[in-house]
Amino acid sequence: MADLLTHLLVPYILLTVASWRVDWLDQRWVIVGMGGAAIPDLIKLEIVLEEKTVESILGHPFSYDPLSTLGGVLLLAGVITVAFERRHWRRVFGLVTFGGLTSLLLDGIRVYADGRASVWLYPFTNWRPPTPSLYVSSDPTVLVVALLAAGTVAVVDRRIQASN
Repeated sequence: MADLLTHLLVPYILLTVASWRVDWLDQRWVIVGMGGAAIPDLIKLEIVLEEKTVESILGHPFSYDPLSTLGGVLLLAGVITVAFERRHWRRVFGLVTFGGLTSLLLDGIRVYADGRASVWLYPFTNWRPPTPSLYVSSDPTVLVVALLAAGTVAVVDRRIQASN
């Protein structure tokens, strides 16, 4: 779960800092972007709901794997977008996609045994880009750094909001 929390904190940090310059980007839109960061981690639903169970419900073959790809992020961002009022669709799609991309990029720079990231660019390509192997997803240091950065941004954001 530390990996999911880190994935949620990074778009919080980036979008909150961006909100200091972009007038329409307030906290409710930051949260929408954070929600997009959870899309690639939906693959972890397999822990509680097996693929075979979903297959039997849908009546079609099913796999969680595409959820942690660019195609999965774009597809689910579209599904999430239509849950909002039509006038917000462009904004919602952009923010949800941004959140999902930050999550994919974070996964793309972690350590993989063979030095190549997963096929997160699917369905556009099956190429597995090389990874700089910057961190192990179970390393608590990554979460601590993300928490400290998010805390700092939250404090600065409160001061900016109070001065306005």
